[in-house]
Amino acid sequence: MIGVVLALVSAAAYGMSDFLGGIASRRVAALRVVLLSYPISALIIAVAAAFVGGEFSWRSMLFGAASGVVMALAMWWFYIALAEGPMSVVSPLTAVIVAGIPVIVGVLIGERPSGISYAGIALAIVAVIMVSREPKGVEDHTVSGANAPRFTRRVAWFTVGSGVCFALSFIFTNEIEVGTGLWPLVVARTVASVIVIAVAIGTRQLGRPPLTILGLAVLVATLDVIATITLLYALQGGLLSLVSVLVALYPAVTVLLAVLVLKERVGGWQVAGMGLALAAVAAIAANG
Repeated sequence: MIGVVLALVSAAAYGMSDFLGGIASRRVAALRVVLLSYPISALIIAVAAAFVGGEFSWRSMLFGAASGVVMALAMWWFYIALAEGPMSVVSPLTAVIVAGIPVIVGVLIGERPSGISYAGIALAIVAVIMVSREPKGVEDHTVSGANAPRFTRRVAWFTVGSGVCFALSFIFTNEIEVGTGLWPLVVARTVASVIVIAVAIGTRQLGRPPLTILGLAVLVATLDVIATITLLYALQGGLLSLVSVLVALYPAVTVLLAVLVLKERVGGWQVAGMGLALAAVAAIAANG
């Protein structure tokens, strides 16, 4: 049960982080938000790691570094897909890949959830798709503000690529050994920060972000740290196949905050998706 609780905390933190990151991205380019939040999150995790302690393990450090690489690529490609393609297709397709691949890997490595948990997994994947869809009647849009975007082959590649990389980040984090503390996560965020900075230099977006988003960046980083740490402990205390689908429910939190804070209209499919998400959580929690 503790793994389920930690996974839900991780999902909530990721959902809130995405919500605040989306608000910040309306003011400046998304990459510049990550340029601030990633190094800040690395610093916060490093401070926490010093208190937690843990034994050194090359294996865990390497998996932490691998997680950082794929997470940085996932964020970069996901923002490209959102900037050029239809959000109503990009978001749910990415989410279902994030939820689905770790389930397959979990089963392949020998995990055997109960029958009711498999039902919960199926419900969760459907819930993620439904919650991530734009409400009917709302004109589709991109993060760049362009109208009538098309799901081109280029957008498809970036969408699938980001989903696979997000999923791989979960899988690599699952390989971090118990007892190594938070140091592998420090490596992950440091590596991700270096890659993001390199991308910013390559795309000529490196520059001092406006101070107006500093507060949001700190909040995003703090929530990202909470999400990452609880994900690690959830995976160490539970099954990859179950934890991954619970964490992948984070879009429900983002949508709920958009409704409560920004007064955005929620569609019937999204409401139904949230109901399915609750049913999925109950089914998976029954497995313990």
